[in-house]
Amino acid sequence: MREHDEGAVRGLPARLPLSETMVWQGAPRWATLALRAFHMRKLAIYFAVLLVWYAWSVFGAHEGAEETAIDLLRATGVASAAIGLVGVFSWLVARSTVYTITSRRIVIRFGIALPMTINIPFTKIEAAAVKANPDGSGDILLTLAPGEKMSYMILWPHVRPWTFRRVQPLLRAIPDAVTVAQLFGRAVAGGAAAPLALGALTRPDAPLIEPRPPIAAAA
Repeated sequence: MREHDEGAVRGLPARLPLSETMVWQGAPRWATLALRAFHMRKLAIYFAVLLVWYAWSVFGAHEGAEETAIDLLRATGVASAAIGLVGVFSWLVARSTVYTITSRRIVIRFGIALPMTINIPFTKIEAAAVKANPDGSGDILLTLAPGEKMSYMILWPHVRPWTFRRVQPLLRAIPDAVTVAQLFGRAVAGGAAAPLALGALTRPDAPLIEPRPPIAAAA
């Protein structure tokens, strides 16, 4: 839905009910988004290899030093512009995104040109996992319950890459991901005091919350 309630807290489509409380709110780190989600480092290496190859080919053609320098300067400018666009886009995505965890749901507010808000109640989440990076940032991956569907194209880039059949929402590049995951786990458990095990959280394949058991059919 679009965010439209003027009295709503930033990142939320409307004011929270009295029975619901905010547990955490944050946004992605734009630099982490650029490096890990949009692969800026790989793009820079790619352009560096191309520039080295181009310089080698130009020198091999025995062109003049002045012409060679001008051509390399132009190529470097194009490469820098492309890398800069990735950085600007990452900054815009981070600036326009707000992740919110309440006592009942996760809310993802996103959209550079057209802000949208997606509510994901805990009852619609089957399992979750966290992947922590060396700098403390990380991603929280949500596996929706069977039958729950979301649009990959609409949710991108806040979604696990290449999961078209069963879309998995993703809280990307959040600071101090392990702590946020602990808060999320306690909120799902209904405010349990015991924290989650840190050792399990650092493994990207370890579940943060166990899959919900199937509902038995009524006799």
